[in-house]
Amino acid sequence: MSYPLAGGCDCRQLRYQLESAPLFVHCCHCRWCQRESGASFALNAMIETERLSLVSGEPDWVDTPSASGKGQRIARCPCCRLALWSHYAGAGPRFSFVRVGTLDEPDHLPPDIHIFTASKQPWVVLPPGVPAVAEYYDRKAYWSAESLARREAVLARP
Repeated sequence: MSYPLAGGCDCRQLRYQLESAPLFVHCCHCRWCQRESGASFALNAMIETERLSLVSGEPDWVDTPSASGKGQRIARCPCCRLALWSHYAGAGPRFSFVRVGTLDEPDHLPPDIHIFTASKQPWVVLPPGVPAVAEYYDRKAYWSAESLARREAVLARP
C-alpha cells in the first residue's frame, strides 16, 4: 500500500491525509465507543499527529467525556459535523486516533486488534487470525518494533 491515504467528511469541506502507515489500528468494542459511534464498535487508526496532514478546512474541536474520566477532543467538520479523529487524554495531542471509516479507501486499514471484547455485541463475530482481548493490552506484545520505536521517538520530545 502506498501513502498518503486521503480522507475527509461527508460534505468534503474538511479533507486530510495520513502521510504514513498508522502505528496500530484498534477495533474497540467498549460501550463508550458503541455509544459515540452509534454502531457496534469504533475503528481507529492511531498515528502521530505530525503524520496527519490537514489538506483543507479547519475542524471544530469538541470535548467529550470518556470511560477513563479524562475525556477526549474530537475533530469534527464544522459543516456536516462528522467526527474525523480524536485525541485521547492518555495519549495527548501528539497522537491522533483517525476514524478509519472517514478514509476514502477504508479497506486499506483493517484492525490489528479487537479490544474490550468483553462488552462486544453478542452477534458480532470476530475474525480468526486477528488478536482479540477482553479489555486493553500490553502494546509490547502486539505492536511491531517499528511502531514501538516511532511512539517512543514522539514521547521523547519535549
